[in-house]
Formats: sequence, structure tokens, C-alpha cells
Amino acid sequence: MPATARLRHLFSESPPGAVTRFAPSPTGHLHLGHAHSALFAASLAEAAGGRFLLRLEDIDRSRCRPEFAAAIEEDLAWLGLAWDGPVRAQSAHMPAYRAALDRLAGRGLLYPCFCTRADIQREVAAAGHAPHLAPRGPDGPLYPGTCRRLSPAEREDRIAAGQPYALRLDMAAALAEAPPGLSFHELGEGRLRCDPGQFGDAVLARKDVPASYHLCVTHDDALQGVTLVTRGEDLRPATHLHRLLQALLEWPEPAYAHHPLILGPDGKRLAKREGAPALRALRAAGQAPAAVRAMAGWPPGVRPG
Repeated sequence: MPATARLRHLFSESPPGAVTRFAPSPTGHLHLGHAHSALFAASLAEAAGGRFLLRLEDIDRSRCRPEFAAAIEEDLAWLGLAWDGPVRAQSAHMPAYRAALDRLAGRGLLYPCFCTRADIQREVAAAGHAPHLAPRGPDGPLYPGTCRRLSPAEREDRIAAGQPYALRLDMAAALAEAPPGLSFHELGEGRLRCDPGQFGDAVLARKDVPASYHLCVTHDDALQGVTLVTRGEDLRPATHLHRLLQALLEWPEPAYAHHPLILGPDGKRLAKREGAPALRALRAAGQAPAAVRAMAGWPPGVRPG
């Protein structure tokens, strides 16, 4: 289906009054891929007579910068986008994420993991797997479950000794508690079956980042009343894990719309670390907002209204 026809089809399928959000991490300046994602979310909300929210996923304080957060708002306004309500910065809400983790821990669904990356590699090698042949999930090699087998006393002793640890979801226990036939609704495709087990025992918190992307995004979507999650196709696999967390924590289920990625001349997706052209650099070069929206793959004439 051509891009314009597909977008119009999604407009017609957007839930009435849809609440969408654009949630970048302020670790650099926005580029054309971000512009496409923001326009996609804002337009679907507008088509449904709903609301468009802006959220900053700034949990990783070692990489996020206030100047990038300010630049995000400036660049979106220059593109012609307006969002509803205040901007939610995740770093200001750590107690809320801690409370969600405590709920899971209280049901025996989390366990502390003391393994380093080197420990995991050694465990994988001991199991007879070459690193590149080890079972993998969307977030990388599947954790072999070393610390899941520790006794409660061993865990307490290591924590008391000050050993750093992450909190992992016990996937087998979580799936046993989840309702059968877990699925999600993807606009344009209908209901799709979930397979959260592909993530293995996913990390939901670690010492340097006290709550993971997976936990924070599902928490905030529920809290802010997001009814239509829009994001790039590369994040579609995360939906399987997010639906599991929503079910475990009794959070509402939104609909989903994953858009194709904007690719560079080399055929790879645009990324900050690969030097994708920043919106402010294009602005400084004299490009107009309409021209930049077109560069971002947003066909003229598809925005409603």
C-alpha cells in the first residue's frame, strides 16, 4: 500500500479521541527519523480528535542532558507541532517506577541478578554455545538464568555485602500468572498474538538505571491515558513484553501503530550515533519547516484538517 494511502487508512482506524505520545530520549538533537515519528503520532491524534503528548525518557542520567531536552521542545515547535499539557520527564518520577517494581517483587516475579556481562558470556560458553550462536532475544543474548537459581539466603547475603545487581523478571513465573492468549491490536493488521517469552528474564532495573525502558514506558502510557502507542517498526518486538507487563500490573491496553523507519542514503536507519542530520542543522542551513517535514518522509496532504 502506498505511504499516503496507508496513512489515510490508519487515520480512519485511529480510536476515537486517541491519545498519542512522542517520547524521545534527550541524549542528542532530533533528526529526520524523530521528525517522522513525532508527525506520525501528532497526526493520528489529530485525525481522531484526540490529544498529542510529549514525554522525555531521561532515566539514564549519564547520557541525558538538559540542553538536549530544551532543544527537543524548540525543534518540535519549529516543525509546527504543539502538544497537550506539560512535558513529562521520567527522571522526576522514580518513586512511581519503584512502586511498580515493588508490586512485581511482592508477587515473586522479580529476582536480583549479580552477573556482569563477562559472567554471562562465560555461562554461555560453558553451556557449549559460541557467543554468536547463543540463543538471542530482541534485547540481545538470552540470560541463562544463573542468579534465578540462587537461594533467598544467598541473595540476601550478596545484597548485604553491597554487590551491585539488576532486577530481572522471572519470565516463567510471569507467564504462569498472565492471562492465556495475550495479544495486541495493531492498526491496519488487527489482533496479533504475543510472545513475551522471546525476551527471557528481561532486566527491569539496574544499579545505574533504576528502571528500564520497558517498565517506564508501560507505566507512563497507563498513567497518562495513552490509548494509541505510535513508534518505529524497530520497537514492535517490545510490544510483546509491554503487553505482559500491562497484564501483570492491571494497566489498560492501548492500541498500537508501528511506522516504517526513515533510512539514510546507505539504506540504514537514521540514528544519532551514525551522524544523522539534526533538525537544527537543517534549520541553520536555511531549510523551511515544510521542506524538512517532506525530507522526513511525511507526504504533503496527508495531515487531516
